[in-house]
Amino acid sequence: MHAQETTFSKLVQGEQQFQVPLYQRTYSWQRDELQQLWDDVQELVEDRQEGRPGSGHFLGSVVLAPERVAAGGMQRWLVVDGQQRMTTLMLAFTALRDHHRARGSAKKASRINDLILANAYQDGHDSYRLLPTQADREAYTACVDSLPKAGGAGNVGAAYRFFVAALAEGTESGGEAWVDAVESVLGDCLSIVAITAAEGDNVYRIFESINNTGVGLSQSDLLRNYLFMCLPTRGEDVYRKRWLPMQDLLGPAHLELLVWLDLVVGGNSRARQSEIYRDQKKRLEPLSGDEAALEAEIARFSLRADRLMRILEPERESDPGLRAVLERLSRWGGQIHYPPALHLLDLVDEGRTTAAEAADALAYAESYLVRRLLAGLSTTGSNRVFMELPKELDKDGSPAEAVRRFLSRPRTGARVWPGDDAVREAVRTRPFYKTGRSNQRFQILRRLEESHGSSEPVDYDKAPLTVEHVLPQRPAQQWFDLLAEEAADGESPEEIHNLLVHTLGNLTLSGENARLSNHPFHRKQELLDSSALRMNQHIAAQERWGRTEILARAGELADRVVQLWPAPLEGVVQADDEWAGWRELREILLAVPAGTWTSYGELAALIGTSAIAVGNHMSGRKGLHCAYRVLTADGRIAGGFRWADDDRHSGDPKDVLRDEGVPFDENGRASKAHRLSSTDLAVLVGKEIPEESPAGPPAGSAAGGDEAATRFTTLLRANQTPEVVEGVLAALRFWEEQGGYQVYGKATETSCFPTLDAGGPNAPRTLWPIGVYPVSGTAEVVFQHLKRRPPFDDEPLRRGLMERFNAVHGIDLAEAKLDLRPSFPLEVFATHGEEIRSVLEWFVHAVALAEARRPVGP
Repeated sequence: MHAQETTFSKLVQGEQQFQVPLYQRTYSWQRDELQQLWDDVQELVEDRQEGRPGSGHFLGSVVLAPERVAAGGMQRWLVVDGQQRMTTLMLAFTALRDHHRARGSAKKASRINDLILANAYQDGHDSYRLLPTQADREAYTACVDSLPKAGGAGNVGAAYRFFVAALAEGTESGGEAWVDAVESVLGDCLSIVAITAAEGDNVYRIFESINNTGVGLSQSDLLRNYLFMCLPTRGEDVYRKRWLPMQDLLGPAHLELLVWLDLVVGGNSRARQSEIYRDQKKRLEPLSGDEAALEAEIARFSLRADRLMRILEPERESDPGLRAVLERLSRWGGQIHYPPALHLLDLVDEGRTTAAEAADALAYAESYLVRRLLAGLSTTGSNRVFMELPKELDKDGSPAEAVRRFLSRPRTGARVWPGDDAVREAVRTRPFYKTGRSNQRFQILRRLEESHGSSEPVDYDKAPLTVEHVLPQRPAQQWFDLLAEEAADGESPEEIHNLLVHTLGNLTLSGENARLSNHPFHRKQELLDSSALRMNQHIAAQERWGRTEILARAGELADRVVQLWPAPLEGVVQADDEWAGWRELREILLAVPAGTWTSYGELAALIGTSAIAVGNHMSGRKGLHCAYRVLTADGRIAGGFRWADDDRHSGDPKDVLRDEGVPFDENGRASKAHRLSSTDLAVLVGKEIPEESPAGPPAGSAAGGDEAATRFTTLLRANQTPEVVEGVLAALRFWEEQGGYQVYGKATETSCFPTLDAGGPNAPRTLWPIGVYPVSGTAEVVFQHLKRRPPFDDEPLRRGLMERFNAVHGIDLAEAKLDLRPSFPLEVFATHGEEIRSVLEWFVHAVALAEARRPVGP
């Protein structure tokens, strides 16, 4: 075997083809892996544009085995290992080629196509530089060949759409120079080690050995080995007194985190966690002959380990004010605040600032995060902002004012710290319930409640509180009658409901979610009035609950928000004053898969405006991706629809949609099975679906579920026919006979999830094929969750499940929803219960077969 370091463009150049063999798994990268790669690319692009000599980024290795030489001298290679990276880069270049085409840069597009993607002088399958395994081939070639179904469902289509969206977003702020830098980085700055096998080598044996090796050394392991190699006389004593206690305190994962944070706080704001060892070794090499200096470095690591533990476990912090803000940031989740927090604790412990000053500084950092979430701004770029903060803290003056001054600095939309006016408007109009992560939404409501200063504070660690909609998500007619009283001319109660239901003014915390349900307001008043939460008592004091009351409460909450989370410096003019909703609209449209459609109302519900406003904004607008996939609520082309001048399509939009896979009926209405709801759209752009909603993951447990089981059965009998009830219960009994059990949701509509245990004691996991909703009368097939759980993280297995469900009469799951939660009516259980039980049995057997094949042992 031969190994050589190269770049992607050099690897694929020339008349050659890379084939992914059948024994390789299908393409499996998802948003997290794609985002990590894109973050690395962005860093290299910034280095390149700012004139900093970059060292590149090591992407990994590919193992290639030679195949026969095809006619015309084309060399074929089998991709034994590394197909995920190669496929990802090919899809990134495909999106880049299409980006150039859309902007009229035909020469740039042709260069990418001919040098990276295609063998111009070959035909058929030989024309593709990369030929994926058969299960991925159709989706991949649709992208490379720019077919109508390019960017459809599945991991390949999702990766292509990810890069299309990323390029569109970056171009808005960086222009064509930025795009050129991206192309250069993708081709020439990502280092790859190409390992080529010799003819006659057993390729499958190579594949087995690569994928069955033990766990390698971590970055901190490598650093430890290097340090103690440089301590020949003091090593044993230093290890026992310094390193080992620190290692025991932090554990392996947090030790690696400390070593990375040490680089960031030390001024390397571009340190990557994947390259900790390289950067720390480079920093420490001048001290390699000085054992005393190296021991001092390890002692410094040890001091910072204690400070890191105060960030990870804020109860260790002795100052109450600093402890409080560390606790809030810890509950917020993530590691974004770690760099400035660690350096502030350095300054406090070294006597260079006070604990109160450090608390104020972190409060500004917290405000930056909270206000951006309320305004619906993307998290893109925030990590970089916080990694640059430690350098600001070393400047003269107050650390708190340094943080406020730095975060207030004018930036483009991705990094804006919203002012008071923007926050007040967002509180009134934004769908807060579908913004950010569920724990972050909870923490904002919690702090708003705590701001009332109750004499008997709530114990949030014990109280099972969830977010509650006062105006219900699925209201009864009484609620619509109330809203109709406030409707303006041409405005329906349903439109008012969609605009208000998810806003902060309509949300509270409650431990009575199931009891509150969608009851009329007078019934909710009784329960809210008995709550210990002051915000609930204020709601209960209202005589009614409609638009007037919701907007009034939004105003009161906005007043609290701007007091609790301080504003940026006055007089700072941000570089981008476009409403965040329109940026979000462009992001959503880029994420809509081929073969699906959505409505103006669904888009409006997600970005916090009206369907009419969305339609007016989109009308004939240039550069708006795939606007033809947005239809009226009943699935028709809007009467005023016009192709934009720069759109590559023309003619009847229905013909374009049909080519992509959307069926239309004889009345010109698109199939409802292919429609994307606001919840589907939220998933596609990476938003976290609220876990307390029916669209979230199952909650509860098999143990102690008798009360939930009774609620589910009661709701089922109250809302469905006896035939449907018996069909559903028969399927659940059958599931138990196969070794499964039921898990029940905690939302208002008590849902049921037939669940299996898998993975064994070392890596337990649960799997469930469907969620059954007794009131709405639907069963959702949970591809969205299965795609992250073995064995259904393998796309062909999910497709197999979809095909089996679709073989049942009455079930029509759109292929384009393979990554979502398509549904079918519960009536099918009554008429084709035996066929559904057969699908459930296949699911159980598929899991059992995968478990039997799973390697045993470490």
